[in-house]
Amino acid sequence: MSTAALALARAFLFVPADRPERHARALATGAGAVIVDLEDAVAPERKAAAREGLAASFAALPAAGRQRLLVRINAAGTPWHEDDCVAVAGLVLQGLIAGVVLPKAERAGDLRLLAEAIGPRGVLVPLVESAAGLAAVDELAAAPQVLRLAFGNLDFQADVGLACDADEAELVPVRLALLLASRRTGLPAPIDGVTADWRDAQRLAADTARARRGGFGAKLCIHPDQVAPVQAALGPSDGELAWARRVIEAVRSAGGGVASLDGRMVDAPVVRLAERLQALAAEQDRHPTTKETSK
Repeated sequence: MSTAALALARAFLFVPADRPERHARALATGAGAVIVDLEDAVAPERKAAAREGLAASFAALPAAGRQRLLVRINAAGTPWHEDDCVAVAGLVLQGLIAGVVLPKAERAGDLRLLAEAIGPRGVLVPLVESAAGLAAVDELAAAPQVLRLAFGNLDFQADVGLACDADEAELVPVRLALLLASRRTGLPAPIDGVTADWRDAQRLAADTARARRGGFGAKLCIHPDQVAPVQAALGPSDGELAWARRVIEAVRSAGGGVASLDGRMVDAPVVRLAERLQALAAEQDRHPTTKETSK
């Protein structure tokens, strides 16, 4: 899996760093990316041991699976951050992970230091989870090696004192800010936050539909059962794929210039949309969702 494929991934599944038996099962769900979590999922007294065990756990995984692995380290300013940076730098160098998720991202300088630590082979995903992160969102998006922005919706609410209903209407301007920052810096569509109750399929469907309407291309998942619905909801429908094929064929028949389809002009932006829909379908074909879970 290439960086380009990670840029199209739709489901980013969290799995605890200190549960190595779950790492392979998380990859087997077909999630576009698996985030091995050293932050919230690991108690303070277990962080060092969890960090030290990552290399052995990842080395046992298939090489193709390792290309879908990211590690969420602890935030800058925490007691574990510097050791985490050293560890993930080694993991990237060995080809054991694709990159790093930085929580509580608020300063582009922190991302630059992390990029220097992991080297040019690794990608970065900053999590915007605070008012300070929102204020710096353009600088975060423009930092070296940033793959996509991600939204920490629950932490953001806690940081600014919001008490959102399930629809999180109060967060519409924040999500729009991430979308616009991504567009201004040429990043792929951002990654939306979690649906906290993994048992609530109706809420997950509503949240994922909102993400797609709002221009987000992916969603953070906290349970394997969320992967398949997210992949499906954020991927192209059969009707969209049929339209995309017709667009590409119309352009081909016109010799590569401006074409017409159903009485409407097909120009470069329409062709780009059709090509993106086909690329999303191809990404799903490479990593079909299985029924295996990391429970």
